[in-house]
Amino acid sequence: MKPNNTRTLIAAFSLIAVFASACAAPLAAPAAAPAAPAAPRAAEAAKADAAAPSRSYDKGAAPRSTAAPAAAAAPSGAAAPRPINPQPNRQEAKPGQPRQIDNGRAPVEPTSVAAQPAPVDNTFHDYGVNPFVDAQRDHLSTFALDVDTASYAVARSYINNNGSLPPYEAVRAEEFINYFQQDYAPPTNGAFAIYADGAISPFHRDGTHLIRIGVQGYVVPERQRKPSVLTFVIDESGSMEQGNRMGQVKESLNMLVDRLGPDDSVVIVAFSDNARVVLNATRGSDRNSILDAIYTLRPTNGTNTESGLRLGYDLANQFFRPEANNRIVLATDGVANQGVTDPEQILAGLGNWVRRDIYLTAIGFGQGNFNDDFLQRLADKGNGHYVYVDSMDEAHKQLVDNVVSTLQVIAKDAKVQVDFNGDVVQEYRLIGYEKRAIADADFRNDNVDAGEMGAGHNVTALYQVKLRPNARGTIATVNLRWQDPDNGQITEMNGDISSGDIIADYTQASPRYQMNAVVAEFAEILRKSPYSTVGLSQLAREAQ
Repeated sequence: MKPNNTRTLIAAFSLIAVFASACAAPLAAPAAAPAAPAAPRAAEAAKADAAAPSRSYDKGAAPRSTAAPAAAAAPSGAAAPRPINPQPNRQEAKPGQPRQIDNGRAPVEPTSVAAQPAPVDNTFHDYGVNPFVDAQRDHLSTFALDVDTASYAVARSYINNNGSLPPYEAVRAEEFINYFQQDYAPPTNGAFAIYADGAISPFHRDGTHLIRIGVQGYVVPERQRKPSVLTFVIDESGSMEQGNRMGQVKESLNMLVDRLGPDDSVVIVAFSDNARVVLNATRGSDRNSILDAIYTLRPTNGTNTESGLRLGYDLANQFFRPEANNRIVLATDGVANQGVTDPEQILAGLGNWVRRDIYLTAIGFGQGNFNDDFLQRLADKGNGHYVYVDSMDEAHKQLVDNVVSTLQVIAKDAKVQVDFNGDVVQEYRLIGYEKRAIADADFRNDNVDAGEMGAGHNVTALYQVKLRPNARGTIATVNLRWQDPDNGQITEMNGDISSGDIIADYTQASPRYQMNAVVAEFAEILRKSPYSTVGLSQLAREAQ
């Protein structure tokens, strides 16, 4: 990409987004037979959908629902991910004896393309880049499942609003991949289904394969979800006046309130220099009282995040209902300048307030004077997830389209351990999940914190894998372990990936597999991974 060529950067991002939109619509039902050929205008239709005017929302008017664009069907004969798990073993897994198992940065094509100055005073954390691992020396790869998607939305904000690349440390590859829906059918029996497929990578010329592992949770229809006890903790400090952040918060929470019913309840806490109770427990059906309280908030003074969280958790414990979804919803730009301001101290103190069955959704707003690092670590510590709202469309996606996944947890401390067969695999590399790595020996240590999964959530992991010449057979065994949030039961299930799951022709893989490959490579380029082998211009051509 030539310097000062904003169009190339935005075109690359737009093509990837359009390709993903065409491939990533939710499945209407599990396919019983190979999919029909794709409609010839799928990409054009997706592009037109992406170009449609943004919706607007007003207090007192429920946001209209939007249907996802039609899925781009796989080409005739295209492969689909294969479910690899047998029925889960509901007995406690026996403890195993797993073996214990420097990140450079690559330059990106010249990127002096900013149409306006990039945001300043944003805080991110560089977790590095996973290296290749020799499968005979270290055959285990262990990580917590992660449903955060904020990194993708943050990068989109940089590109769309500023015409500039995001800082490489802002890019978490797994959050790019997991932003998009997949082609995994929900399980018919049990909490999860595990899927796997793969092909030769189109971005490498050394025989590297990209293997996709997918975990799909069971779906709960919205009318069947549990009641919810929600504590809104809202930042009303002066920084929330920048860029209409407070306006975005109000409109976003308006959408969520519109999904609540008489069995739900809402408590509202606001914080600036200090925290205060804005609304005591109120039935979700009393929409006017809840919205009146939200719309009275005005940005002012400093930011005492610690006091807001402390009061929020105190009230969440006070109004706790064991049969309900109990959740803190934090809306903030993540910056603290009053009271305890050190994120580490706030996070350390959080352990004294958090109950294992009160979950946290952290919603980030704004660019410039924004602390992404604090919010994503806060969500991890609070047994929850982190999303970033850069538009009302994104708020609708997270708080309306995905409302049940956002509110109802179906698995606690969910983690995966992939056991590679060193006789077939020469070396492997996990793309992303650096911040979610777990020691191999801790896979069956249930005192180690892992990830939470909501109803209908799916998680995808991509591995770069180099196979041994002419080797055939089992490539790896995927082990999934989690705790049931209702009864505390530990469940473990597994399945094998074989060489028969890998196809030689990337173009015959499912469209959503191809989408994952493109999105992952996009993230690799943006985070300056030394393992990326193409540039943005070439990637844009592949997305076409």
